[in-house]
Amino acid sequence: MESTNKTIDADAVKERDFSAVDRFKAGDAKAFDELVVRYEGKMYGFLMRMCGCADRAQDIVQETFLTAYRYIKGFRGDASFKTWLYRIASTSCMKSKRRRKNEPARLVSLDDLVPGEGETAGLVESSWPATPAEDLLNRELADYIQNSLMELPEKYRIVFVLRDVEGFSAEEAARTLKISVPAVKSRLHRARLFLRKELSAYYLGEQGQKGRAEKKRPSRRN
Repeated sequence: MESTNKTIDADAVKERDFSAVDRFKAGDAKAFDELVVRYEGKMYGFLMRMCGCADRAQDIVQETFLTAYRYIKGFRGDASFKTWLYRIASTSCMKSKRRRKNEPARLVSLDDLVPGEGETAGLVESSWPATPAEDLLNRELADYIQNSLMELPEKYRIVFVLRDVEGFSAEEAARTLKISVPAVKSRLHRARLFLRKELSAYYLGEQGQKGRAEKKRPSRRN
């Protein structure tokens, strides 16, 4: 029942988006404002997870909506408006090559994303229950995860964020990124593997204080 409700909600949002697009094409300028209000916060959250910098994320949000405004009359509705908008944001993000002061000097290589012999079975499961004393730790963990995420190459990071954070299906992520569904699944598997390794190390204390110090809270500004 819950899955059915989610499908209905997604279909309703899709229809509202199409309605707003049609009204904008017909001359109702305020219809585009509806789309901005509906997606601005989601775009910002998505881009913050992708680049870890508030200023850069906000710049790409603005660029995304300016691009959408410029080309929306050519939007044919072959995919949902959400998929089209995330595609614009993803493209802008991937093309942005400016390095941030807090961006890690090391990015993991493909070899870091491939499990070694017997490694997968030894990983700690990715769902750890919180305890009442862990409020502060949870904030530390969120920063740790964000910094670990930033170490992933962008093509793996963006698939993970779309699938596991934004809730895209494999098919939606594939359409957004213009890659195949098997490519989405492969990249997601490798991204999850890397992050599970990072979280296993965090919870098992394998990195100790040194490891945690290396993954300090990211700066919110360039």
